[in-house]
Amino acid sequence: MRYQEEVFEHPLEGAVEEHVRPRERLLQQGPDRLSDLDLTALIIGSGIKGNSVEKIAATLLQVLDQSSEPVIEVNAVRAIPGIGTAKAAQICAALEYGRRRLRPAENRIRFPQDVLPVIRHYADRQREHFLSISLNGAHEVISVRVVSIGSVNRTIVHPREVFSDPLQDRATAVLAAHNHPSGNVDPSDEDREITTRLRQAGETLGIELLDHIIFTQHKYYSFLEHGEF
Repeated sequence: MRYQEEVFEHPLEGAVEEHVRPRERLLQQGPDRLSDLDLTALIIGSGIKGNSVEKIAATLLQVLDQSSEPVIEVNAVRAIPGIGTAKAAQICAALEYGRRRLRPAENRIRFPQDVLPVIRHYADRQREHFLSISLNGAHEVISVRVVSIGSVNRTIVHPREVFSDPLQDRATAVLAAHNHPSGNVDPSDEDREITTRLRQAGETLGIELLDHIIFTQHKYYSFLEHGEF
């Protein structure tokens, strides 16, 4: 099912495997096969006594997930035990470079599956992460933000959290999405309830909720595709 458009057509828990380190797996399989934890650990490079690189990477990921801003402050990174000034600057530079290289026009959302490349890296989280994806009038991705982190099988989210940043982005549409750590993408009664509340809030605010997507590493469930919109 295709989205209609206004202008155009429309803590990571768990340790890194000890027998095959991220660098070797990147060289063997490519960077797209690595988890966020692996990639972050590679950027950090090494840990300190009493604080492994994996633990530092997991803490950094938590800071990034909980930040509502697309650009992370260097002081927030430097405050993480095991990350000094030079490493904090290197990490922030890498994140900013990656942000600049992302071209919104290449992330135009026409169909539900089009959004998966920009959110699927959250699928390996062991707790539910609820995401708000801001879109402009051409349905190009403006930003992707984590608005709530829940437990293994549920997350609590309020419409004001989902629409707060899209309002600042001057978005014309929003996609809601969250991962299911269980691997089962079937929506719960709570998932359906929050979808209804988000649609109603979007109608009031003038920002259309296009879809709510539940996803794992290999599967997804689109409320729109299943006729629930």
